[in-house]
Amino acid sequence: MTATALAKHAATGSLLGLALGDALGFPTEFSDVPSILAKCGPWREMGLPRPAIVTDDTQMTLALGRGLRTAMDRGLLAPKRMERPVREEFVGWYHSPENNRAPGRTCLVACNLLNDEKRPWQEASQIDSKGCGANMRVAPVGLVPGLSDEQRAGAAQLQAALTHGHPTALAASDLTAHAIRLLAQGAEPTGLVGLLRSYAYENRSRYHELWLSDLWTRAQDPTPEHFIARGWDECLEILERLKGAVATVSPETDPCLATGAGWIAEEALATGLLCFLLFPDEPVTALRRAACTSGDSDSIACLAGAFAGAHLGAEAWPREWADRIEYGGELQALGALWDA
Repeated sequence: MTATALAKHAATGSLLGLALGDALGFPTEFSDVPSILAKCGPWREMGLPRPAIVTDDTQMTLALGRGLRTAMDRGLLAPKRMERPVREEFVGWYHSPENNRAPGRTCLVACNLLNDEKRPWQEASQIDSKGCGANMRVAPVGLVPGLSDEQRAGAAQLQAALTHGHPTALAASDLTAHAIRLLAQGAEPTGLVGLLRSYAYENRSRYHELWLSDLWTRAQDPTPEHFIARGWDECLEILERLKGAVATVSPETDPCLATGAGWIAEEALATGLLCFLLFPDEPVTALRRAACTSGDSDSIACLAGAFAGAHLGAEAWPREWADRIEYGGELQALGALWDA
């Protein structure tokens, strides 16, 4: 991590932003924009709910963060060293009484299967699912220091594949972690979409066999390269739409109309990024725009918050909001560990 990122506490800022977006979008999920405006008033004035309760998006982000911390306490991050503690954390989340925030079906089905310790994780992975549950929780992979590019990409795809095995879920998770890493290292928001498109082209036919093993054989593809290229191609398509939207979309228009409702991984990435890029230096406005959308508002807003916090650091968020977000202590402790 660069000195700039250390100075501004990018990891703490990103994790807090993710949770704040999640809490802001939780009450507006499943509503259209007119209903949200009728309920909440002007979107630019939306306040953080009381209490500031989060969803499974933040809960699973914390589960992944704890799993990564355990894995890295044991040595260099590697597939087997990572898979066990992350799997245990996901199963722990599945059984937790606090898992009552309308979690996604794919995560529930896969975590139930992961509960059987003798079952290879590839048999639990839902190979046809590319829901946003794959990448709404991946931020820790982008924030944890000391990983090589190969480790970061492999870890991002593996954590997705534990539940969501579709190649687009893997590629979108890799891109999401890469975007957060770039922003934490000081990349300019104006060049971000171009950097992500280049990364997608470079990795289009790269299958991380060390991390994913024979996952690709569960699909109908002739080769692992064909399997993973399907995912990158869908992500490249949405990044092309995002490039056009950043230049043309009015901030007053529902972002979902431009880049999708966010229920699937590549749309959650693109619409979360769009909300951030519309307001790169106004993080709270970006969260409010993301929460006032017709799609998967909590996941869109949690990704927008992760991007904004990685870019601007912990000081991006109002102290009064940060002080009362659910799980705030654990989010800040993980952030402080990685910022140090």
